[in-house]
Parts: sequence; structure tokens; C-alpha cells
Amino acid sequence: MVEVHLWSGLRSLTGGLEVVEVKAATTGELLRELVRVHPQLQGPIDAGVSVAIDGRVIASGLTEPIPEGSEVYLMQRLRGG
Repeated sequence: MVEVHLWSGLRSLTGGLEVVEVKAATTGELLRELVRVHPQLQGPIDAGVSVAIDGRVIASGLTEPIPEGSEVYLMQRLRGG
């Protein structure tokens, strides 16, 4: 199981939960499972989110492995400019 920390704007979509647990081995599985468990997250995820694993923002797509015991954060998409 992966513990996913949610940014404050998503917590109202998960019944106020700050941390959600899902079973996932990759970033793609993580996003699919979050939507399966909390369908209200579909919109924000479709709009674009960033996933950080152990302090590193993942930019390589949906196949990035999530090592067991990792610290995972789901955040608003980070954009440069």
C-alpha cells in the first residue's frame, strides 16, 4: 500500500482526508486507484497533477515505479514560466 498525501484543495473530495492509502506499484496505477477509491478526484487528475516521490517530482510519465515505503505527494501541476 502507498500512502498518498493530498494538497489541501483535494481534501474536500476525499471526505477531508489528508492521506489516502492505495495499492499501486507505478504512478499510473496510483492515479487510477485514487480515482477508483475516490471518483471525485477524476476532474482534478484529468486537469493535471504532479506526483512527487521521496521529494522528486516525477516528469517521466505514468510508468515511474513507486518503491515500498516511499513518501508520495499529489500536488497541483507545477508549471514553469
